Amino acid sequence: MDRIKGENSDRKPVVAALAASALMLTFGLVYRPLAAQLSSPVSRTPLNPAALQDFPMQIGDWTGEDVPLDEAEAILDQIRAEASINRRYSHCNGSESISLFIAASGVTGGTLVGHPPEICNVSNGHVLTDQRSAELPLDNGMRLPCRILQFSRDVQLDREKKTVLYYYMADGQRCGNRSELRSRVRRGSSMVSCIAQVQIVASATRIVSEFAVDSASSIAGLFEHIEKDWNRDSHHEVQDGEQ
Repeated sequence: MDRIKGENSDRKPVVAALAASALMLTFGLVYRPLAAQLSSPVSRTPLNPAALQDFPMQIGDWTGEDVPLDEAEAILDQIRAEASINRRYSHCNGSESISLFIAASGVTGGTLVGHPPEICNVSNGHVLTDQRSAELPLDNGMRLPCRILQFSRDVQLDREKKTVLYYYMADGQRCGNRSELRSRVRRGSSMVSCIAQVQIVASATRIVSEFAVDSASSIAGLFEHIEKDWNRDSHHEVQDGEQ
């Protein structure tokens, strides 16, 4: 009996590794065509590295603070983000907090899309234990499409669990999954001036969902401003080229 238990224990890391490899292969096959389309040689303007810094530190009763990238530096190198912020927001006297990571690109959107949280977290040793698509109701009657993922470092001991809620912004429009993003891009990749990935991380689905709803209008407003700046700058570049 002990030998059988030992054999089962030995198999678990192998099974987990095979599952992780299959997941990364599947997502690689799905995201590669979209990433290639976004990386096609079209006329795009790189984002200002400080483009996201105006995002407010105070959102409702959530108070934010910048967090050094450290571990996220490797992710930034992979996704080649042109602008990013990494912050912690807390409320309820600090008893609840989330981590917010936003990465955006004007030229290198294909690389950004090619590294969804499913792949990045699994490659860093987490096990994907649950995933689903959701549409969170907003105060203005609209809905926030997103993906909600649950990970664990050790499924057997049920430890180091975390929940990741993420969605994309394509020229100010929210895209909750790759199908929505692909549909947006198919309308003409040359028209997509900015692609961004918004990640909210905490220990529970309730907390990431609450912050996603509370921050939705601020994030949308930020990218509307970026889009206006991009259109203005592009217009000036065309005028300068014609002179």
